[in-house]
Formats: sequence, C-alpha cells, structure tokens
Amino acid sequence: MTATNAHMLSRRQLLAMAAAGAIGLKPARAATSPRVATLDWAILETLFAIGADVVAGTELLQFRDVAVTPAIPAGVADLGLRGTPNFEVLYAVRPDLIFNSNFYAWADDRLRLIAPVESHAVYQPGASPYRLSEEMTLAIGERLGLPTGRAFVDATREKLEAYRLGFGKGDHRPILPINLGDARHFRVFGSDSMFGEVLARTGLTNAWPELTSYSATAPVGIERLAAMPEAWIVLIPPHPAEALAELRQSAFWKALPPVKQRRVLLLDSINPYGALPAAGRFADLLAGGLTRAWNG
Repeated sequence: MTATNAHMLSRRQLLAMAAAGAIGLKPARAATSPRVATLDWAILETLFAIGADVVAGTELLQFRDVAVTPAIPAGVADLGLRGTPNFEVLYAVRPDLIFNSNFYAWADDRLRLIAPVESHAVYQPGASPYRLSEEMTLAIGERLGLPTGRAFVDATREKLEAYRLGFGKGDHRPILPINLGDARHFRVFGSDSMFGEVLARTGLTNAWPELTSYSATAPVGIERLAAMPEAWIVLIPPHPAEALAELRQSAFWKALPPVKQRRVLLLDSINPYGALPAAGRFADLLAGGLTRAWNG
C-alpha cells in the first residue's frame, strides 16, 4: 500500500470511532416485556441487540457461526430449520408474541395458533434495507416497551457517521464486497444491499456498478474482477473452505492488481441478510481491516 500518512487512520482515531459508536447500550429487559420468538434471523439479531426476552429462534448453531453477534442468551430454544421449524417446540416454550417476516409468511397461520403474530419486512425489492431495519427496530422496541430500540438505532447512526469522518482520510478507493461461491464464482453486494448501504453511509464507494435486487448478484464469474483494478476486494465469509484455498493458488487471482498490491481484506463472518446489528458489524470489521492496511 502506498498511501501517505495523510491518508491513514491512526490507532487513536480508530479507537475514537469505536467509542463514538458504542454508547454503552445494555440489554435491559422491561419488567413486563413479552416473551417473544421468531423464525427470521434479521429479526432475531435485532431482538437480541435490544435485550428482548427471546424464548425461541431458528438454526441457533448456524446463527452463531454466520451472524456471530449479538450473543445468544442462555435458555433460548432452537426451533430447527427456518424452512421447517418445529412448531411443537415453539408451542412448548409458550411465547406471548411471535415476530415474523415476509420470507416466512407461509407459516403465519400455524404461528397464530400458538401466539399473536406481528410481521416486519427488511428485504423488499426497491426498498432500503437499512431504512426498513431502522423502522423495524423502532417498532419492535416500542411494541415491547424497550427504550433500547431507539437507543440502538441512534447508536448505529452515530457509529456510521464516525466511520465516515475516519474513512475520509483514507485512500478513497472503491470497495468491492463479495462472497465466494467457489474458486470461479462469487456473489457481489450492490449499492442496494445492506452492505452497500453501509458503504454509502460511511462515505465509501461501491465498486460494483449495478444494483443487486436488495441482496446479492450470483453467480458472477471470477473474471469480472479484472474490470475493477483500483478496488479493495473485501471477502465476506462464510466461504467454502476449499474455494478460498483454490482461489489463492490461481494464476489469474495472483495477477489481479488488488491482489498484487495487497488490497484484499478477509473479514470475519457476517449475516448477509441481517439488520442493524449486521450493518454495524460490517462497518466495524471493514474499518478495522482498512485501518490496519492503511497503517501497514
């Protein structure tokens, strides 16, 4: 990397940015907060983040691996697969309220036999997932009597604004956020994805010129990377382990300018269809990676 000192984030700046984004939120449950459950991971991570009394969620082991944060409190029941949840377990834990999304609307009738259902949609064609995540967080916080909903929305906004100020001192190269399918294909997150919106809100440019229908475009041939020689390539797990190993042995990969110039970041895993917690995690991991690269 050839950036000058004027284009770098110092360790002090990074710590200041992190502090600005973390305003001391503590998951404090309201005394009368309802016991809640959900099938949807974007809702699940939001419930955990604002300290809701969550009694059940789906695929909790995979959630720990993919979303990583927020942490899952002890005692949350695992309902199994999102596509085929265990309704008997859900009935047994007796939630007062079930939050659902448009992805799992097919289950609403069965869920209503167990508890009232309220639905929220974060990912819809033509809509901003970040804005919808804010609206969902505020609505759920109000519904559950948790002021942490508003506090979490405000804290995430402040975090992204702090990173915007820090990134303004960087190298101003575009960012290409991708996830590997195999050694020859990837999916890319456009400006209308959650990761794309985080880039825009922190003052960074997405290197991918096309929209991706609120999520990611796949599969894209690895040869498309040659058209973006100035970008930072940001790899977002989970990837197939063999795909990354095979890619690193590829002559094509080694010849790419971002690879030759050490402009490739491998982040830790992030939920690609998450809500504000995923947005904040992506911003944190990206800021850490870029800062270490710029200062290296």
